[in-house]
Amino acid sequence: MQKAQTAAPYIVKGVGGFYYVKTAEGLAECRARGLFRKKGIVPVAGDLVRLAQEGGSRVIAEILPRKNVFVRPPIANLDLLFLVASTTQPAPSTLILDKLSAVAVDKGVLPVLVCTKADLAAPGGLQKAYALCGLPFVTVDYATGQGLEELKGMVRGRLCAFCGNSGVGKSTLLNALLPGLSRETSGISQKLGRGRHTTREVEIFEAFGGRIADTPGFSSLDTGRACYIPKENLQYAFPEFGPYLGRCRFTGCAHRAEAGCAVREALEAGLLSPSRYASYAAMYDEVKGIRDWQRPAGMPPK
Repeated sequence: MQKAQTAAPYIVKGVGGFYYVKTAEGLAECRARGLFRKKGIVPVAGDLVRLAQEGGSRVIAEILPRKNVFVRPPIANLDLLFLVASTTQPAPSTLILDKLSAVAVDKGVLPVLVCTKADLAAPGGLQKAYALCGLPFVTVDYATGQGLEELKGMVRGRLCAFCGNSGVGKSTLLNALLPGLSRETSGISQKLGRGRHTTREVEIFEAFGGRIADTPGFSSLDTGRACYIPKENLQYAFPEFGPYLGRCRFTGCAHRAEAGCAVREALEAGLLSPSRYASYAAMYDEVKGIRDWQRPAGMPPK
């Protein structure tokens, strides 16, 4: 996974048409040039930008090529996504986790499963579900500090975000990692002249040699049309399928019911997780009937 490149100025936060850009000299308050609105381009947190002087003020003159961009939460150039799930209260949904991880992989983002509340219930079920997929899996224990240093190490050199359904302990995890988070974001917001940190905008701050995006009000990525994965690309969003792709009897195998499917043979041999394959099948069935003309704007045809 290529690590984040932050030599260029980048957008820390956008509020009410103003963008706060981290430069070598500090934070700069800017507006975007009108051409972005004409082209339907909206700058978002994480965008690498080029600044210019215009009418005595600094403006965003150019958005550098994006590695990826998400609509909800609005963020660009994400490198790593922590998927926070609890062992219980609420019970984890592997389908939701697999949808989120597939969206991340499809956009070139490394998903990391983070298991919380291990003190309330053993994480064995989740560990078993993800043991064969090759994605990083970290169990956090706040009493002992288990997993926290590992997560900090993953942040280094990357732009990261956390997501997870309500009640899984995302806020608790962030507070354990960054006890000064609320103070820091409040201080930054006051410095930017926007009062207390009560908005829903994404805000990026530096930590552990990398950057973490604070996404208040967001429980998970939008896995609907904004993060649509066409059926022919879905197989690549499950990394553990990789060794078996191209080995099926039929070209264009959907890995659902075809004879001679290498993916299904691996599943039957115990080399793939049944719950992960079930998620793939459910996601495939959701999109298999979508025609080219029905695809979201900007999605290339098959």
